[in-house]
Amino acid sequence: MVDVIVWRGDELDLLDQRLLPERVSYATYRDSRDVARAIADMVVRGAPAIGIAAAYGLVLGARQAARSVKGDDSFRASLREMSDLLKAARPTAVNLAWAVDRVLSRGMAALSQGGIEEALAAMEQEAAAIEREDIEGNMAIGRHGAALILPGSAVLTHCNAGALATGGFGTALGVVRQAWKEGKIRMVYADETRPFLQGARLTAWELMQDGIPVTLIVDSAAGYLMSRGNVDAVIVGADRIARNGDVANKIGTYSLACLAATHAIPFYVAAPFSTVDLATPSGDRIPIEERNEDEVRTVMGKGIAPKDVKVWNPAFDVTPAKLVTAIITEKGVITPPFEENLVKRA
Repeated sequence: MVDVIVWRGDELDLLDQRLLPERVSYATYRDSRDVARAIADMVVRGAPAIGIAAAYGLVLGARQAARSVKGDDSFRASLREMSDLLKAARPTAVNLAWAVDRVLSRGMAALSQGGIEEALAAMEQEAAAIEREDIEGNMAIGRHGAALILPGSAVLTHCNAGALATGGFGTALGVVRQAWKEGKIRMVYADETRPFLQGARLTAWELMQDGIPVTLIVDSAAGYLMSRGNVDAVIVGADRIARNGDVANKIGTYSLACLAATHAIPFYVAAPFSTVDLATPSGDRIPIEERNEDEVRTVMGKGIAPKDVKVWNPAFDVTPAKLVTAIITEKGVITPPFEENLVKRA
């Protein structure tokens, strides 16, 4: 699996996922503002991965602040400002704010107990812990989820919830990887995932790197594929899971859930527990990011629509809990009633 995030102590290298699959190229960052821009521009994407990138981005910002500010109070103010900037980069994915707040809290505590140097060391340790825990959690998600997959299954996935979207191994694709290892997968169908084509550019490429059989389909072919009996399970990731089990994920996920329900196909959501937002009661309270209209008007920089046509481009949709068969986390498989069982596992 290719490394998505490489921390070098004084700089952060991010695999530029906008260039895949044509080119594997890394961009180097030394400034927290540039990391925030990289997250917003989708150099790095996927809820767990942007949380890890933002955690290291805050460490970079803290080091800059330590060189330029005078006194602990100024340092605290700078940390809060950089934290807010990073969290605003992509508002839907709760992992981003969770990771930033975790590093910030660790830094503030160390600052009060020791000073700026102690805070810098503690923040770097916390960011590294977030990355390490994500990889370990992904492996656990894979094990828990693979138990739900029957031998000889064909699964359908949407967007990219693999190693490219996480610290490593993946959430939805972590389940696929483990199930493949156990000899249960005969085919993975990957939606192209318009408008940013994460399924076509990233998921198909990632699975092919691992030798896992994959077939790419256009988003609108999923229903017909299900009607032919060619899908045994749908597995997707998540950017935020509300307290009641409503799930925000890449636009098009809700449509798949409706189709899966119509065809009596289990619909699984795989995500680390850091994606669960118990402070958000339901999906209608999740902020949905709307992105640049040109992402729909163009494909890989080439125009496919009238240049001034009006566009609505929500990056995510919300799948109601009633359409979700189970939520697969590192803490185990969570089934309805979700609100009760999510709180129990927290």
